[in-house]
Amino acid sequence: MVFLRSPFARDLPPILMQDGVELRVPEMADYESWAALRLESRAFLVPWEPAWPQDDLTRTAFRSRVKRYMRDIESDSAYPFFVYRAQDDRFIGAITLSNVRRGVAQAGSVGYWTGSPYIRQGYMTAAMSALMPFAYGHLHLHRVEAACLPVNLASIRLLTKCGFRQEGLARRYLKINGRWEDHLLFARLADDR
Repeated sequence: MVFLRSPFARDLPPILMQDGVELRVPEMADYESWAALRLESRAFLVPWEPAWPQDDLTRTAFRSRVKRYMRDIESDSAYPFFVYRAQDDRFIGAITLSNVRRGVAQAGSVGYWTGSPYIRQGYMTAAMSALMPFAYGHLHLHRVEAACLPVNLASIRLLTKCGFRQEGLARRYLKINGRWEDHLLFARLADDR
């Protein structure tokens, strides 16, 4: 058996497109639209995310974030994408395939967020649909995992609609908004189409 590495170890992943959205690797030019949407959506996002650092929305913090993204791509450990509405190039959120594991696992974890003006409009479903062929085809992963709070019904619907199957409950799995929270665990296999 050959344990494959990403073909993008030295190059950026391609732009991914599906159903009216484009997924692109973040760059410094994205700072203004990213910071504006995060600020506008803060009250909506805080209950679902890890606690925000005090300097989270600063240009300096964003520069560090972009540098970390590039290191993650180069090391084949994560693939972050910003999600844009194709019709007007409007920034609407982000999706990341992280914790990429090679060897016998060939797996990764997906996380995502949508700015509050764009929720429940199908954008993240389209983004997930664009990411899955990349994960299974380009990266040769066997399994993509996701976790969400049991009360996050919108995320449960999204994952189910995108072919993920619930596999269990992880107690105090992630620290969300400063508290260790239980999470439902989901996964989708390459042959689960």
